[in-house]
Amino acid sequence: MKTRKQMKRLGRESLKRHYVIFVAACLIAAFLAAEFTGSLNFSTAQNYEETYEQVQSDLNGEGTYRIKTKVDSIGWADVIRIMTEDNMQAGREMSREIRENAIEDSENGNPMFGRTRGVLSNIVNQVSSGSIIVTAAAAIGSITGSDNLGVLILIIIGALGIFIFWFLIQNTFPVVIRRVFLEGMIYDRVTPQRFVFLLRVKKWMKASWIMFVKYVWYLLWCLTLVGIVVKHYSYFLVPYIAAENPDMTARQAVTLSRKMMKGHKWQCFVFELSFLGWEVLGALTMGLFNILYTNPYKVAAFTRYYAELRAEAIEKGIPGAELLYDNYLYEKAESYVIAAKYPDVIKVMEQPEDMTEKLTGWRGFLAHNFGVLLLRREQERAYERHQADYVRVHSMIDDVQREAYPVRLYPVPEEERRKLVQSLNYMRHYSLWSLIVIFFSMSVFGWLWEVGMHLVSYGEFVNRGALHGPWLPIYGTGAVLILTVLNRFRKNPALEFGAAIVLCGFLEYMTSLVMEIVTGGTKWWDYSGYFLNLNGRICAEGLLVFGIGGLAIVYIIAPVIDDLTGRLNERKVMAVCTALLVLFLADAVYSQIHPNTGEGVTDIEEVKNDAFPDMRRVSGGLQKSKIDRRDIYVSRHYK
Repeated sequence: MKTRKQMKRLGRESLKRHYVIFVAACLIAAFLAAEFTGSLNFSTAQNYEETYEQVQSDLNGEGTYRIKTKVDSIGWADVIRIMTEDNMQAGREMSREIRENAIEDSENGNPMFGRTRGVLSNIVNQVSSGSIIVTAAAAIGSITGSDNLGVLILIIIGALGIFIFWFLIQNTFPVVIRRVFLEGMIYDRVTPQRFVFLLRVKKWMKASWIMFVKYVWYLLWCLTLVGIVVKHYSYFLVPYIAAENPDMTARQAVTLSRKMMKGHKWQCFVFELSFLGWEVLGALTMGLFNILYTNPYKVAAFTRYYAELRAEAIEKGIPGAELLYDNYLYEKAESYVIAAKYPDVIKVMEQPEDMTEKLTGWRGFLAHNFGVLLLRREQERAYERHQADYVRVHSMIDDVQREAYPVRLYPVPEEERRKLVQSLNYMRHYSLWSLIVIFFSMSVFGWLWEVGMHLVSYGEFVNRGALHGPWLPIYGTGAVLILTVLNRFRKNPALEFGAAIVLCGFLEYMTSLVMEIVTGGTKWWDYSGYFLNLNGRICAEGLLVFGIGGLAIVYIIAPVIDDLTGRLNERKVMAVCTALLVLFLADAVYSQIHPNTGEGVTDIEEVKNDAFPDMRRVSGGLQKSKIDRRDIYVSRHYK
């Protein structure tokens, strides 16, 4: 068995290779309160401030108490507390006051944090003020006929939700972390997809049950003073065992851990004690150093420790050790074994990497950098077929090259469904005519979307946009730019999402600015009052929609439109596209002279006032009555 020094050195080597994903795993665990919760002290360090005080007095012969609190330091938790004190109406009033003062703050403070318009603002208001809780309690109370019973049922539902979250997430996430660290011992690549390993083998519930049984047994042993320490080390290996084989029963996992730790409890204690210096350093930095180094370092080192105990258990023939059969966590598979399991992947890898390399000049420039082909020849069609195969198997290329854990060699088969986005071949090149069709399709969709939203919100039809035709070119332009400018990001959906947000945000901001300058100050949209807006030109929820829409365009919508276009007669497609371009250019020229303005299009202030009268009334009422926003007095009389 390796020494502590050797295991620590191997742990540091693993951490060096996988620093980002190891730190991320431990940080997520800390945020979920699954492990390492003390590491977040740096983010919660603050002076204690009393949030409320109760004053009881006898006024006019009636018992009265008042609750005085500061709005700046209260929230939904205080609303729940008031409601549980048999005072539903006081909870409603407190929630309303919190909401109203938040709206006033947003109008008097930084306009970026608007709270009067938009879905995101409404969600923030509902959650931060606790009104969503009050509404739920009131709804349940109206059904049961008792406010008290409504609050009680809401508390029970909340407690059940907390237990489910603990059972499925907090209780199970240590197993997820150990799986990531186990795969990182000998492999150079561990992808974020490994966080859903338990889902892919359909063993998440089983792993949750294993950890739950381990927790219950340890809790029972804690009733004895000896069990608190001894059983901590007896069950120390359970999450590692479940990470290697989540298909075993809870009794098997707990029993195997106990047998493997027999004679090693003191050794494990000393191993933990050897990290004391790092823990002290973490405490001095309020947990920050623990997040950045100590936590992943400890898990990586103890993962090596588990590997040593596992090898010893198998060598000694400990009963149950035969269930630890995931040997490819500890040694890489032979080439012939890989070849037998990955023939389709190897076939794709052996094909020429890029059949468009023969393209030269401007055709090659457009194809390589923007994914655009003016005309599709047989060479380009062959390349697209190759790319379709590549998309289907690209996630397993690292497995074949033995740089990542070979998922097809895991004893419990992982689910390999051919996803819709893979079957659509999102790595394709688009012809010029396909891009024109996509441009007009998304422009018309954008027009239908905004006209429909205005129709639903105000009950009237309005031709949205600066042009007179049934299109909003900013939507089509954004779609085409995402497909071309962001062509190189398609292999990574996360990067594609972020890049789409940046690109569309820049496009929308600059379009708003240029149109306002050109037209002498006329605005076609204004996000003032939306939560997280920038000068009223862009806002967070709009950018989020752009990001999600960008993913839909790249991976689903554009490939579908391109496939449909490819089935049509090319000459007819060219004729239709040419006609649409002529009409669009004519509309653009005419609208430059006679822009589309008027009610519901450019009367931004009137629309905002009409759409949100309650918000304006609340804000105006607060200013008129000069309510001190720092103090709330909620009174309740009782006899």
